[in-house]
Amino acid sequence: MLIPIKYNIRYLATRWKSTLITAGTFALVVATFVIVMSLAGGIERALAATGDPLNVIIMRSGAQVEGQSQLSIAQYEVARNAPGIAPGPDGEPLAVPEILCLINVPRRDGKTANLQIRGVHPNAFALRPMVRIIEGRNFRPGLREAIVARSVANRFKGLGLGDHPRLGRGEFTIVGVFDAQGSAFDSEVWADGKEVQQEFDRDFYCSVALRARDAASVRAVQDYVSADRRLKLVAKNEAQYYSEQTKTSKPVKAFATFLAFTMAIGACFAGMNTMYANVANRVREIGTLRILGFSGTAIMASFLIESIFLSLLGGALGCVLAMPINGLATGTTNFESFSEIVFYFSITPGLMLKGMAFAGAMGVIGGFPPAWSASRQPVLAALRQA
Repeated sequence: MLIPIKYNIRYLATRWKSTLITAGTFALVVATFVIVMSLAGGIERALAATGDPLNVIIMRSGAQVEGQSQLSIAQYEVARNAPGIAPGPDGEPLAVPEILCLINVPRRDGKTANLQIRGVHPNAFALRPMVRIIEGRNFRPGLREAIVARSVANRFKGLGLGDHPRLGRGEFTIVGVFDAQGSAFDSEVWADGKEVQQEFDRDFYCSVALRARDAASVRAVQDYVSADRRLKLVAKNEAQYYSEQTKTSKPVKAFATFLAFTMAIGACFAGMNTMYANVANRVREIGTLRILGFSGTAIMASFLIESIFLSLLGGALGCVLAMPINGLATGTTNFESFSEIVFYFSITPGLMLKGMAFAGAMGVIGGFPPAWSASRQPVLAALRQA
């Protein structure tokens, strides 16, 4: 026979001050865990949301990211004639050459970070329909005009609509702000590819992005690029390419795990001290419960449930404390491209469930020793204590 749970709830409500202090300890641990894990999740979502299963990225063999790759104009001409490429708005194969460059730009918080400039072909918007102009207009080729992602405009100085930043050797005019729906392109500045080549003194492309007609054509393009010895290139599905970059989130996850484990030790000891105090204050009650027929196992289960309830209360409070950061933009270094990647905190139901599970585990670990101690109390000795 188990002791009714309302017994534990009434006791915690009666000693509400100590209950809140202990629950607050658990809440801080869970809030920290949820916030830091949402950092890693935000990076993964930004990269995973970028790839289109029908898009293919062609780079130099051995390059891990576009910025490390170099393609000649001759290689581009061969690649754009691969079989299975869908036609673009102009009727030509939808295969666009792109060049990526890095510039160091001051952020609004006073620090600096590397920002990625993507030189694109006009058909790049047909290839990536998630990129939409939300303020101003698109750049016009040959006029030193650029467009920036909204998150970049908000985080960096001198990159707002109408500003004239120096990109390379000359100044560009920011004529538009775009939104890329949370993808990796939300961390970039776009300009005409030929202008970027000229300003950064480049006579090559970094990659060729193309749209295949269907899933079978993706494989055909990859086979064509691998088989042609003139190219010495590699073709990757765009979704696969950006998925491989999610390893950037691994250091953040490792840090979150270490931080959560360290703080959890303190929280477990706090919960353990509280439960030991509860046992000490209720020795006579424990003896009475034993006289009424409740077994030592029932006593242990009751105190363990009380500890878990206390930790889950703190876990729920921790999830609430973490909620205000949901949707906020932040950034970190993409260790693959060495440029800043902007992403959004996202407190998902799944992440909150992990936080609650983490809180419950702390409750079990911190509550088991006091619960075991309560179950071992001698009945007569307990009744003698006033």
